[in-house]
Amino acid sequence: MIVSHKEGQGLPPKEFIEAITKLGEEATKAGTLLSNGGLGPTSTGARVRVSNGKVSVIDGPFVETKEIIGGFAVFELNSKEEAVELCSAVHGTPQTILAWMGRRDGSSPNDGTG
Repeated sequence: MIVSHKEGQGLPPKEFIEAITKLGEEATKAGTLLSNGGLGPTSTGARVRVSNGKVSVIDGPFVETKEIIGGFAVFELNSKEEAVELCSAVHGTPQTILAWMGRRDGSSPNDGTG
């Protein structure tokens, strides 16, 4: 799950903070939350690009960026449907992006093969 929020507008709405906190607590109890965290402003970051063996580094802030990733959560779930249901529980934010990717080997987290 990725939350998109415009930089420089302060924290996301209170309702979102409450919903994501509740979701994190429930996922921790269920053992499905692998990692999560908030990210700093682009002024503290850098963009590193490697092209044809050449490395270039551009320090932030990135004024051309309209939206940034302000935080993330990684869950271990069994299906796309389960992931959609999980994200549907998060309200109070303009945009929550869900990326569902199966395992490279085709196994499922709880089927004994992964």
